[in-house]
Amino acid sequence: MNEPLAERLRPKTLDDYVSQTHLVGKHGALTQHIKQGLIPSMIFWGPPGTGKTTLANIIATESGRPFYTLSAINSGVKDIRDVIDKAKQSGGLFTTKNPILFIDEIHRFSKSQQDSLLQAVEKGWITLIGATTENPSFEVIPALLSRCQVYILNAFEKNDLETLLKRAIKHDDYLSKKNINLKETSSLLRLSGGDARKLLNIFELIVNSEESDSIVITDALVLEKVQNNTVRYDKTGEQHYDIISAFIKSIRGSDPNGAVYWLARMVEGGEDVKFIARRLLILASEDIGNANPTALVIANNTFQAVSIIGYPESRIILSQCATYLACSPKSNAAYVAIGKAQQLVKETGDLSVPLEIRNAPTKLMKELGYGENYQYAHNYENNFANQEFLPDEIKNTKLYDPGNNSRENAHRDFLKQRWKGKYGY
Repeated sequence: MNEPLAERLRPKTLDDYVSQTHLVGKHGALTQHIKQGLIPSMIFWGPPGTGKTTLANIIATESGRPFYTLSAINSGVKDIRDVIDKAKQSGGLFTTKNPILFIDEIHRFSKSQQDSLLQAVEKGWITLIGATTENPSFEVIPALLSRCQVYILNAFEKNDLETLLKRAIKHDDYLSKKNINLKETSSLLRLSGGDARKLLNIFELIVNSEESDSIVITDALVLEKVQNNTVRYDKTGEQHYDIISAFIKSIRGSDPNGAVYWLARMVEGGEDVKFIARRLLILASEDIGNANPTALVIANNTFQAVSIIGYPESRIILSQCATYLACSPKSNAAYVAIGKAQQLVKETGDLSVPLEIRNAPTKLMKELGYGENYQYAHNYENNFANQEFLPDEIKNTKLYDPGNNSRENAHRDFLKQRWKGKYGY
């Protein structure tokens, strides 16, 4: 029983696979690819423990293709070229049986390492499947990304996780010999954070820590056992998302002390500086926004600086930015506004652009009334013309409600003066 439970339960076929029905269900994109035998190069993007590696293995098995795998953590350009050479010898060019090269944590590959994959993908020597926990738009070079389909894997839901636990109890050779009563699952599910691998690792830890073969799993038992086996920060999974969440929530809550503590946890764990800086950049807009527009400038400068400098000095820049953002006035008004606007678009569909604010580059468009009666704001007093900019069906709809802080109170006063009660200002 040297193999971990998560490995022992790894699905071998799509029928055994739990979750991600949007990809592997009856009409899922990956199901159709496998049926047709036409597997494109692709990137699996999702949190740890959502089955990215498993899916790659299943695709290779069910499509009957040679399967090669590399980890971006310990592979260099030479390793990539060696695997590509082997793949070229085992498959033909652009055949339905091109070898699959699976690269775990592809976001950790440098630009030169990713560049070394381009020709093999273009020539059809390999079908690339990359796995990443980071947004591939940021971490995968455009030339490679444009040649791959991106599929998003979601964190496992409660039903999926409970299914995995019941499957482990019933089908695992070791666990099935014990009398396990799954009385409570809340703590197991909460500690897993939607990570199936983490869930099974914790579950196995609990079972192995009990001397009796009759085990009743309760929330109290789980918390007792896990607290006695605390896991160190792991930037590839485990506490990765929990600690960045604590970091962001500390800044949102205007606590610079909490912010630098959780920052230190990440720094000591060797977390990617760009990962931290990117979250600060998002927070500067989402949680501070127009209450202090300078926050976005500082966060962007921080991202640029740490991208160039790296450790150990980047910790100072990150600390400066984090404490500045924590001490800044907060507003999520811009974040709420775009959310409302997107929901409105979903509810109302593609409403027509009012004729007066349409573009009119041709004579015919002008004759049809495009741009007619448009009031050029700069021709009016205070550079403002009282004109309708929303479709008729939703006119007067208020989407942006300035926050209650000095800067956005000034925005509200400006809007009141201009719109004279329209939109509720």
